[in-house]
Amino acid sequence: MPHLDSVLPQMRSAIPLKITDIRIVKLRVVRETGDMEAAWNPGTVSTHRIGGGSVIEIQTDQGLSGIGPEMDAAWLEAAKSRLIGNDPFNIEQMAGPLRYYLGGSPRTVSALEIALWDLIGKATGQPLYKLWGADKDRVRAYASMIQLSTPEERAQMAVQLKSQGWKAIKLRAHYPTLKEDVQLVETVRKAVGDDMEIMVDANQAQSFGTWQPGVMWDFRRALETAQELERLNCLWLEEPRLRYAFDELAELSRLVGIPIAGGENNRGVHEYRWILEQNALSIIQPDIMVADGVTGFREIATLTQAHHKKLIPHHGGGNLGTIAQLHAIASWPHAPWIEILHDPPIAAYTNGFAIMGNAPLVDKDGYLNLPQSPGLGVEINKDLIIA
Repeated sequence: MPHLDSVLPQMRSAIPLKITDIRIVKLRVVRETGDMEAAWNPGTVSTHRIGGGSVIEIQTDQGLSGIGPEMDAAWLEAAKSRLIGNDPFNIEQMAGPLRYYLGGSPRTVSALEIALWDLIGKATGQPLYKLWGADKDRVRAYASMIQLSTPEERAQMAVQLKSQGWKAIKLRAHYPTLKEDVQLVETVRKAVGDDMEIMVDANQAQSFGTWQPGVMWDFRRALETAQELERLNCLWLEEPRLRYAFDELAELSRLVGIPIAGGENNRGVHEYRWILEQNALSIIQPDIMVADGVTGFREIATLTQAHHKKLIPHHGGGNLGTIAQLHAIASWPHAPWIEILHDPPIAAYTNGFAIMGNAPLVDKDGYLNLPQSPGLGVEINKDLIIA
């Protein structure tokens, strides 16, 4: 007779599940770590914390529950009306209605779908990356800077990260002049040598329109920056022009050898189809919390692979969204990196991961190893839950 552990996944998947409730679980703030101005939002200072915020929990009649990132409480009743009474395994049947009725809050749709997938993983006894088709069991992480700082401080940061095992750093190109942006990258490159990858983000696609705070680039600034970064052996240049300037992005991609990346703020599978059909970008960067729910996110990945492009998603919010994204990236052969917002000490990635009691950490080789427990494979830190 087979051992119970060997048949439990099949037994669980055969038991019909019914969603009975969705609740918002509030988390206690451990402490504030400081204030920081993001390079892409000059003039606005944000306070960073360990703990705080909330997560969602979808409960079922069989005692299984799934967790997901924070959602807007204003959409809770609408979410309940769409999900309660349904089997979480019918996620494709629920994805369309969720996008339609809750589409005004894309992060809520994504949070709910992540919780549903966590439930499915737990019901089958498998981590999500294996359900989605495991390509690898660890993913290279790059440290994504938040503030602009100074060339000297960023070089010191890069050296520190390199000594800890990180293999790549992403810098923010937000100085008033091209010369200053290039000096930043030159200083960091000199400090770390050629055995650490450098990516550069211009964040020129933050707005739906043609205005955003801070320095705005024209096509010439984008082209000349790309040429300089190519000389400095950077891995890619990110968002050098407006979000919907597909023709200019395509021309820039044609003129330079360095890959042009973007897409973190785009929404809907159709927008990524436009990007890919116009050959506007070499690297596609959807965010699981923004793009179009988990369902749309995975459709975008398939579309990207069909166009022979790299998929390197945006950071996913810094906690459970990042973990869900980690599982997705591990299931795709054309997804080589995971972005980790990490600008210590104020904005260390471990601040966001602290809501989990068993979060994966970047190892000495610069990788995040995939959780092996079912579903997302992580649990909420019980000491932070506000009863």
